[in-house]
Amino acid sequence: MKAKLKKVLAILIVLAVAFGWYVTCLGIGPVNSIKDTMKFGLDINGGVYVVLEADQDEVAKMSDDELRQVMEQTRAVLNNRVNAMGISEATVSIEGTDRLRVEMPGVDNAEEAIQQIGQTAQLSFLLADGSVVLTGEDVKDAGIDTDTEHGGYKINLEFTSAGADKFTEGTRMASSGTVEVNEVFKQVGVSERAIVIMLDDSIVTAPTCDQTISQASCEITSGNGGYSKEEASNTAALIKGGALPISLHDITSSVQTATIGEDALNKSVVAGLIGLGLVFLLMIVVYNILGVFADIALMMYVLLVLWIMAGMGTVLTLPGIAGIILSIGMAVDANVIIFSRIKEEIAKGKSVRVAVDQGFKNALTTVLDAQITTLIAAVVLYEIGSTTVKGFALTLMIGIVVSIFTAVVITQLFVGLVAESKTFGKNKFFGVSEEGVPKKIIKKEFNFLKNRKIFYAISTCIIVVGLVFSVVRGFNYGIDFTGGTMMQIDMGKTVSSEEVKETLKDYDLKDLSVVLTGKDNDQVVIKTVNALDSESRQEVVKTLGDKYGISDENVLASEEFGPTVGKELKTNAFKAVIIAAICMLIYIIFRFKSWKYGAASIAGIVHDVLIVLAFYAIFNVTINNPFIAGILTVVGYSINDTIVIFDRIRENRRLHHRKQSNEEIINHSINQTIDRSVMTSLTTLVGMLALFFMVSTSIREFVLPLIVGVLVGTYSSVFLCSPLFYELNKNEGKSKYVRENRGKK
Repeated sequence: MKAKLKKVLAILIVLAVAFGWYVTCLGIGPVNSIKDTMKFGLDINGGVYVVLEADQDEVAKMSDDELRQVMEQTRAVLNNRVNAMGISEATVSIEGTDRLRVEMPGVDNAEEAIQQIGQTAQLSFLLADGSVVLTGEDVKDAGIDTDTEHGGYKINLEFTSAGADKFTEGTRMASSGTVEVNEVFKQVGVSERAIVIMLDDSIVTAPTCDQTISQASCEITSGNGGYSKEEASNTAALIKGGALPISLHDITSSVQTATIGEDALNKSVVAGLIGLGLVFLLMIVVYNILGVFADIALMMYVLLVLWIMAGMGTVLTLPGIAGIILSIGMAVDANVIIFSRIKEEIAKGKSVRVAVDQGFKNALTTVLDAQITTLIAAVVLYEIGSTTVKGFALTLMIGIVVSIFTAVVITQLFVGLVAESKTFGKNKFFGVSEEGVPKKIIKKEFNFLKNRKIFYAISTCIIVVGLVFSVVRGFNYGIDFTGGTMMQIDMGKTVSSEEVKETLKDYDLKDLSVVLTGKDNDQVVIKTVNALDSESRQEVVKTLGDKYGISDENVLASEEFGPTVGKELKTNAFKAVIIAAICMLIYIIFRFKSWKYGAASIAGIVHDVLIVLAFYAIFNVTINNPFIAGILTVVGYSINDTIVIFDRIRENRRLHHRKQSNEEIINHSINQTIDRSVMTSLTTLVGMLALFFMVSTSIREFVLPLIVGVLVGTYSSVFLCSPLFYELNKNEGKSKYVRENRGKK
């Protein structure tokens, strides 16, 4: 690409970034701001979600195909119900194989909504004038069969004896053509000869009747090639007595008011901007003009991530915001690796222009290997995690892909322009002195392998202490692991937690805790391991209302988790780590052509997971659903750091294996990458700490394991994984001179 064209492109990118941020913040013309465009989760907009599980006795009697069909039919019934309730953007989705997740944003009366979706649907057969012919109680059965006359499938109905008489009279009146169509049905094109089948307030189907049917059964056919199997099955399921095709009971539910979510969103945005600003400043201080260009790439990165999510219709949750902040650290990492490589090439005596080209080429492999291994963890997290965790994983995945693009394309364009500039294409603007010595954060060279046994001992001690605490005291599992209920209530005044406990003593709530919160301690957070359904929660609110004068409107948030959910979370956490570790091991062995790199990397992952668990055990930190996301991110971040060091070891072993011992190569490789490790950890921690101190408890639950994981991951990559790789290669890296003279002294 010619220099003039590069300059024009660079100017256009700067203008695009400036314009993009203006539109993102304020909107322009028909384009709304990102806040008005983005879809937000229930934890921000407020609303209700409930997870309903099919009766396991009924499930056990079905094949996999039958269960899939029944769950799809049940989803159709529930979807019809929430749509009839007039809830904007309500969704009903199948979760796993035997569960349904119903999300209802903006619901005011949450408990009533949860009760309504669980009620049996009301089925009615009406004439075109709206008069009732029969109800769901008169329908004995509904099924499907092949339609030999029209093709496709038809729906078979069978009535009770009383229903057959009613249906005969109804079809007589409908077939006469004398029924006057009411205004509601007229608007949707219902014929005067129709028998309108309605579920609640929605039309399921409205077949026309040309003659009196005096049998206990009838067929509903479509003249347009018959019904498809799916359409016929779903319609039959809706008609079948109006009942749900399978019994359901709620195992998890959550109520969140928009007030709490909006406050958390605003704080998250402020914290994110502060963290981003500190990252920008840190990059400029350390990398000067290169830092400015990295910041432009990062600004483009944030824009792309936000608008890609908006374009995909991705729902942004509070954990998703944490995912964006974390992925910024990954984006910085790619730039830091590139800048470090360029400085090294200049130090070798190459011109700035040549050093930039060579530095990008050398860095590309490292960047891809490091980001792909992290991407593996994010994909596993998305596949195994709950809906909330999926939002975190998706933003992380998008962020990783976009970070590669901005670092390799945007940063390369600007750095290449500077390299070609007569004014700025000098060593000092690339972090190298005129003598060719790279400027470093850590200037001293350390012998990391010399004291490796001390680091082994430190890690072993922490893990053992954590194990002791986990056995003696046990882990502090949250209600989403143990099962239980959480309610946050605005009391309107400061109350005593002991007094609240006393008020609720008749409910025999196990492990009941009452914590005061809010600006003036005028809110209480009630937690118990009892899984209270919506009706029981209403009774608790009524009891508190009699004492303190509150009502359902004072309930800011509530969550209920069945005990089976907790068991699955534990299983999924273990499964996720194992699957991610295996996938990473395969990738590392494939890329590095040696099982020893993979073994040392996996040892580091196991170490990091055990250290994080020890942290939770020793400090009695609550383990809950976000913990899974934290552990998987720790795994991804740790392997990212390790891969960068191992990539350098691999390169140096290839270049210097005849001149240096294995110990010298590994020590030198760690020292070469130590600045990168420090910078990446600093920039990631800056964003995380801003979120931790400024935002709500729900975000802190995500951020805490990430902060611990960043520190532990950096430590293990430098002080454990590399020494372990040395242990596996003790006799391989010795120079030819050392091998030949080993026995001569």
